Amino acid sequence: MKRIGVLYHPKVATAPSEAAEIEQLLRRSGVSTWVSSAWEEEKARNLAEGTDLIVSLGGDGTILRAAHIVLPHSIPIVGVNMGRLGFMTELDITEVEQKLPSLARGEGWLDERSMVEAELWPSGEEGNRHRQVFTALNDVVVGRGAQARVVYVEVIIDDQPFTTLKVDAIVLATATGSTGYSLAAGGPILHPQSRDLVMQPVAPHLSLSNGLVLAPDSRVELRVSSTRPALLSLDGQIDRTLQNDDRVVIRRSASVTRFLRLAPPSAFYSQLENKLRGNRKVESRKG
Repeated sequence: MKRIGVLYHPKVATAPSEAAEIEQLLRRSGVSTWVSSAWEEEKARNLAEGTDLIVSLGGDGTILRAAHIVLPHSIPIVGVNMGRLGFMTELDITEVEQKLPSLARGEGWLDERSMVEAELWPSGEEGNRHRQVFTALNDVVVGRGAQARVVYVEVIIDDQPFTTLKVDAIVLATATGSTGYSLAAGGPILHPQSRDLVMQPVAPHLSLSNGLVLAPDSRVELRVSSTRPALLSLDGQIDRTLQNDDRVVIRRSASVTRFLRLAPPSAFYSQLENKLRGNRKVESRKG
């Protein structure tokens, strides 16, 4: 690899200095590098063109930002965990010096993850002209806004009416996102290579509480019914206000996020249990 970018979480105190050390490590290997805060998205996108690999330094949130930054280029990402959980990260910060040079030499394998596309169709005659399209790696969430009132969401799957849910939110998650908000709401965990989608209600009231695993080519339409503004959120980073009768159409995206991995695909289950067990330990200490 000739050019590698380092994106870091600016709110982690040691991240800038760790990013500088990684930059020096890569330069000693003869690699051209650049460094940017993952929060400076426009700057990072300009730097990303012509880049062979992105090192994401932080946690899963930093990886989500990196995935949005590299989306036009499909640049592989290596996640370095400086956070608490790091479901998507490949290396711990203590492993960087030993393992990152191997990845920089092109060793490892490419892990392609499905993404999800959401089309926002505002209600009314102007809706078609103001349609917006978004792409997410983890999930698309349609739910209540600032006021603690449930929303009614009509669900249509593959052009067939399914049900109307009275909920705090509905999560449409990819396999990657199945270990995030969807999991916290009681949803199933999908294998990372799955192309299926999970539809998981959050705090349903007298309505369907179980999640659904949908086929990869499913088309889900969510129509909001609420006298108060609701919310569309993508990867917890892009938010849009929804009004009564607005529609969100969700399907698997043609785009993918690529991760460069050293651990074999078969390691998913043992790593998953370790991460979940570690998370429970942290939560118990908090209590």
